[in-house]
Amino acid sequence: MLNYAIPILASLNEEETIKFYTEKLGFTFHSAWDGYLIFSRDGVNIHLWPADDRKIAENTGCYVNVSDVDSLYAEYKPHGVIHPNGGDLQQMDRGMRQFSILDNNGNILHFGQSTQEDDE
Repeated sequence: MLNYAIPILASLNEEETIKFYTEKLGFTFHSAWDGYLIFSRDGVNIHLWPADDRKIAENTGCYVNVSDVDSLYAEYKPHGVIHPNGGDLQQMDRGMRQFSILDNNGNILHFGQSTQEDDE
């Protein structure tokens, strides 16, 4: 019944967020209305709404399932976006290989790939 969900994260600065998501994360910017931003990459959509309280962004995030987590990590690492507190690529006990980043607003984004044979 449910098809997909689109995370809506907090954006503290429209111009900086557009630059971050397009230049550092490789997303395509689609539109903005009154600070509400829409991005996509490889069928994944992320929206951001304008906020003025950094604490909101620092307590917000999403999880993105990917098909080649090692390549994505290699792409993002040189951009200095990997979460400074344990965001490096690692195998998790629950059968996911993942890493985490912080965007320019403080939102956390986890990128993971299943390592369970049943999910391949």
